[in-house]
Amino acid sequence: MRFGLLYEHQLPRPWAPDDEHRLYRDALAQVELADKLGFDYVWTVEHHFLEEYSHSAASDVFLAACSQRTKNIRLGFGILPLPPGYQHPARVAETVATLDLVSDGRAEFGTGETSSGAELEGFGVDRATKRAQWVEALDVVTRMFVEEPFAGVDGRYVTMPPRNVVPKPLQKPHPPLWVACSRRDTILLAAETGIGALSFSFAEPEEAAEWVREYEEIVAGERCLPIGFDVNPQVATALPMMVARDEAQAIERGLDGAHFFGYALAHYYYFADHRPGATSIAEDFDRTRHEVGFARDVVRPEGEPLGVKVMSEGPESVRGAIGTPEQVAELCRRYEEAGVDQLIFLVQTGRTKHEHVCEALELFASEVMPEFHERAPAREAAKRERLSGAIAAALERREPPRDAPPDAVISPLASGPPPAVVGAGAPPEPEPVAASPTSAPTGAARGGAQAFLGTARVRAQERGEAAFGAFVRRSDDRRLERTVGSDPALAFIFGAMARRFDAGAANGFTGQIQWTMRGERQTKSWVVDIDGRQARVRPGTAEEPRLVLTMSTADFARFIAEDLHPAKALITGRLQIRGDLAIAAKLGPMFGQRSAL
Repeated sequence: MRFGLLYEHQLPRPWAPDDEHRLYRDALAQVELADKLGFDYVWTVEHHFLEEYSHSAASDVFLAACSQRTKNIRLGFGILPLPPGYQHPARVAETVATLDLVSDGRAEFGTGETSSGAELEGFGVDRATKRAQWVEALDVVTRMFVEEPFAGVDGRYVTMPPRNVVPKPLQKPHPPLWVACSRRDTILLAAETGIGALSFSFAEPEEAAEWVREYEEIVAGERCLPIGFDVNPQVATALPMMVARDEAQAIERGLDGAHFFGYALAHYYYFADHRPGATSIAEDFDRTRHEVGFARDVVRPEGEPLGVKVMSEGPESVRGAIGTPEQVAELCRRYEEAGVDQLIFLVQTGRTKHEHVCEALELFASEVMPEFHERAPAREAAKRERLSGAIAAALERREPPRDAPPDAVISPLASGPPPAVVGAGAPPEPEPVAASPTSAPTGAARGGAQAFLGTARVRAQERGEAAFGAFVRRSDDRRLERTVGSDPALAFIFGAMARRFDAGAANGFTGQIQWTMRGERQTKSWVVDIDGRQARVRPGTAEEPRLVLTMSTADFARFIAEDLHPAKALITGRLQIRGDLAIAAKLGPMFGQRSAL
């Protein structure tokens, strides 16, 4: 059997200014020690807003720090919340892959839907659909690990076009998958989806044995349809731990912290209304712990075999692996016989002292852990052999990685249309460049061509001018039509024209101006409607345009990139102007024309 540590980063009130710093410093030292002692895993939760119970909002940062202090211990997200309100699935895939790379392939990817009202409401996650959100997001994340590029998704909760999500994890096809389980139905769901079960419910060994039996029956049958691209058929269970030579000393050092853990969890998930920044869970715990199942006096040093829970005349009380090395070893053997693959110990709980945590880890590693590590390789090999055929069959049922559509292309302007109307009081936005033509022929028509150039040379950002120009110069007509001629790109360009409209330079002009861009596949038109005060833009044709300018979509792109001179375009017929040429001559000033950079 394997052994891990779980960190919630608990911090009961009252708080001193340096307490959070000390909390993390001590936790890193404990993980570094655990790695040297031979512990197999460290798991770190990600919780938000659960003050006192868990100050662990950035598990990726903590695990990355652990990765640089350790060499062998596995680094587990226990868990990353997956409903998209918490974080986009692409960010999850990138985070897990990055940890896997910086740790030389030691990441374990635990997931979950979460259930605390503080977090669900805080991130706008609907409790009724959180399970469905988890399923959809986990499928997306695992595909991002293996699809190159990710072929995109248009789901109920996640929508994303094809993108190559990088970096990719070092472990192939991806790090082992786990899900947080607090009830039997979630453990069965883990088996049905082919992922490891992280049980945080303090199950007795005999109860865990039944869970393991049901879990393996599902993995071995046809109900298992992997959600990832590998199967991780493991069951892990968590419980409090404190080891000392003397049983009374173990209880004195570890029981209050274990009870605070259970009480604070129940506070947020079951029985209490919480006032952010005001409620003191630690004070409530000291006052009412005996009323809700955390009575201290029912746990006595009597040398008896350990139970996770202790029954009394009132509510039962938590104990777990708190005792002498002999007592803890016997409890671990019962879990091993139950088929549990990993025990995860909660040691950093409540006000438990750092030096007591370290002493417990050293004592457990020297006097308890060796016998289980000696049996672990043969036990794991037997399980692999027992389930290998079923796992292979399950993976055959899983839909393979997809190929992205062959025409999947990312436009330089693929960012969606900005607001198309700018009037008095509108918020400032990045100002596009409108460049003036040079050396154009004289006359109204040529002046119109110059004005067109001034209004049409719009770029997403000034810093992107050189890159955009290089893109245009190396692109053929078909590619320019597909990118610059896309609806989002045209919306950006004409929206930028509306933002630069100068009502003073319009001198009372009202009416519609139409731009028409011709392409091989289709012709698109946009209308600028001016009422003397502001400009509105929309796709389509004008009912009674005062001016129409027509060119190919590719030449339209070349105008913007200053790769086609307006005079040349006009003389050669690549630009046609129809309508009131006097209006054409005013277009530059009306739309904030200025010298090219």
